[in-house]
Amino acid sequence: MPRSVVLRLLALLLLSAVFSFQVSSAAEKERSQKSGKKPDPALLTLDRIYGGDEFASRSVAVDWLPDGHSYLTLQSDTKQIVRVDAATGEETVLVDAARLTPGLEASPLAIDGFELSADGSRVLIYTNSQRVWRRKTRGDYWVLDLSSHGLKKLGGDAPAASLMFAKFAPDSNLVGYVRERNIYIENLLSGEITRLTETDSDDVINGTFDWVYEEELSLRDGFRFSPDSQSIAYWQINTQGVPRIPLVDNAAGHYPTLLLLPYPKTGQTNPICRVGVVDLTTHETNWLLVPGDPRDHYIARMDWAGNSDEIVLQQLNRLQNTNRVMLARQHDLQVQRILTEHDDAWLNVHDEMFWLNDGAEFTWLSERDGWRHLYLVSRSGDSVRQVTTGEFDVIRLLHVDESTSTAYFIASPGNPTERYLYAIQLDGSQLRRLTPDGASGTHGYSISADGHFAIHTQSAFDTPPVTTLVSLPDHKVVRPLEENEKLHKVVGKLKRSPTEFFRVEIEDGVQIDGWCIKPPGFDAKQNRGTKYPLLVYVYGEPAGQTVLNRWGGTSTLWHQMLAQQGCVVMSFDNRGTPAPRGREWRKSVYRQVGILGPQDQAAALRASLETRPWIDRDRIGIWGWSGGGSSSLHAIFKYPDLYQTAISIAPVPNQRYYDTIYQERYMGLPSDNVDGYRNGSAMNFARQLKGNLLLIHGTGDDNCHYQTTELLINELVRHNKPFEMMAYPYRTHSIREGTNTTRHLRELMTRYLQRHLLSAAP
Repeated sequence: MPRSVVLRLLALLLLSAVFSFQVSSAAEKERSQKSGKKPDPALLTLDRIYGGDEFASRSVAVDWLPDGHSYLTLQSDTKQIVRVDAATGEETVLVDAARLTPGLEASPLAIDGFELSADGSRVLIYTNSQRVWRRKTRGDYWVLDLSSHGLKKLGGDAPAASLMFAKFAPDSNLVGYVRERNIYIENLLSGEITRLTETDSDDVINGTFDWVYEEELSLRDGFRFSPDSQSIAYWQINTQGVPRIPLVDNAAGHYPTLLLLPYPKTGQTNPICRVGVVDLTTHETNWLLVPGDPRDHYIARMDWAGNSDEIVLQQLNRLQNTNRVMLARQHDLQVQRILTEHDDAWLNVHDEMFWLNDGAEFTWLSERDGWRHLYLVSRSGDSVRQVTTGEFDVIRLLHVDESTSTAYFIASPGNPTERYLYAIQLDGSQLRRLTPDGASGTHGYSISADGHFAIHTQSAFDTPPVTTLVSLPDHKVVRPLEENEKLHKVVGKLKRSPTEFFRVEIEDGVQIDGWCIKPPGFDAKQNRGTKYPLLVYVYGEPAGQTVLNRWGGTSTLWHQMLAQQGCVVMSFDNRGTPAPRGREWRKSVYRQVGILGPQDQAAALRASLETRPWIDRDRIGIWGWSGGGSSSLHAIFKYPDLYQTAISIAPVPNQRYYDTIYQERYMGLPSDNVDGYRNGSAMNFARQLKGNLLLIHGTGDDNCHYQTTELLINELVRHNKPFEMMAYPYRTHSIREGTNTTRHLRELMTRYLQRHLLSAAP
């Protein structure tokens, strides 16, 4: 046998031994933990991350009361709803857990949500919540009378967990809710229950939404009481004619079950959407006379316009590049356009429309000057006045204090990876940052009605969240609310290197933000000559940003665990991601989803390799979920000599198979962007696969359908390309349902990376 062949065999045996030692060592650690031996607090394991609550983060949720100086919160330990005076911290028990016991033998109700009536006499309790698509929006509702302590379940003989979006009317004597696609009201004085809408078929949905409106326009609660409690305005969706996608549950029992889900794919028939107003005395509905084909327009937002006669609507055309803001009159159903927003690419609807000066004007956010800025628009639409100016984006408008003419908003000039609080006078003067200088990371705020206080939560990539109550506008800490001390101590003991945030230039004038996690104790000078494998975490589509300086929870800890095993982990935000870097940055990807993003990702990686010679160019992997799963496929198919390993979870290999609202927003109609859809669909490049590919998908995914992964598999088979795959039976897009699913998924991913990326890690 030639000497070169012997050396290669010895090298392979050595690598096999190293890998076997690493896997057996990991297994030994798992066995030692199960035997009762305490784990090393400096080292992360899958069981530590996903097997318990060791790294659980506690948060603070409050409902500010209209008085402006107090709020309601649910105490996690006592399960009491308490009223807290913001200035003094004095607590008053509003609802004792003992009052929520519906019978002598019953246990207190678990509180999933609550609402105080406007007159302060009753509390609405949401419990037994069930998941509907993305969120738990269906359950049971009870009303507690705070004076008599009477506790009553709403819905009469309704089945358990069948009510949705229950809410008090402004007069506090009625509650409205959705049950089985219809809107009901229940009189809290008489107990009378009235159904306000009638459906002729399963296709008609009143007061809530079908899958695509909920997923892509963030619309779930679909009805609004008028301020005088005499009417309800509501959306109606009709899915008749919308093609169905079958979801098959093969594990349901002796025979599979079948769900046919109305799902409009690109270029296909949309549901009909209209808005009605039902009179609570006559129970008759009248439909607003909104112009335009109801299948090729979206009523993306709707609410009462500061009085009980007018309703404000935001209507998008099918391409979603024109938003018509309209006022509709209840008394004659007529609609008047007051503002038109247009963009050559697409528009994003927003919820930051606040009525000011007794309804004479409203706030509006627009990118019309190239950045997302705050405007004030008169009720007639005749006057549009810009409030914020400059090269920065108003990320979110939080609050307008009319008494001081001050607007509070989130922005991050100069650093799109962080978030800070800013304030400005409504005349455009006195722009100032309220988050203290030097306080890096991500800062979130919930501001009181009077603008004097805010719940402030801050975190950073390597630092768990801390929540305090601060005064405004001076931003002084009044008192801590949740410091997550236990979590900070656990995280502080971990063996790790600080995360590096950086920018890399990919072409003249274009810089990409990124972060890098290095193995603990990393020192490029001391470890000269050592080569580290690299894993890239990617999303890359217009719906999300990965390069953010904020606490990432278990996902970040999993990356830190891989770093402890000798892997470098990086992430990049390509052009087209929703970073606050101006309109041109975000919308340069128009009609190029799946084309420009992968190009930028590859360019950023190559540029980063030039300044990091310690990365092993022969061991580069990439992984992502959903849009990130698609981006991972693009990477390993289009750049097979750059990426050697990829894990793609719940991808959309062919954009033609995704829904109308999302895909057409960014790509246009399939008929007028044939090349874009073809070149932006990873499946069309599967023939170029050279490296290691692991596909993971839930067969019950209602969002990115398992069908598309099977189509990709056929294409890989056609070209005789080896790959591995895991199908999780009837799991949804999140692949988290069922006992041990998340733990199993992460172990599957870890083993795959250990085998193909980490087998010879330092």
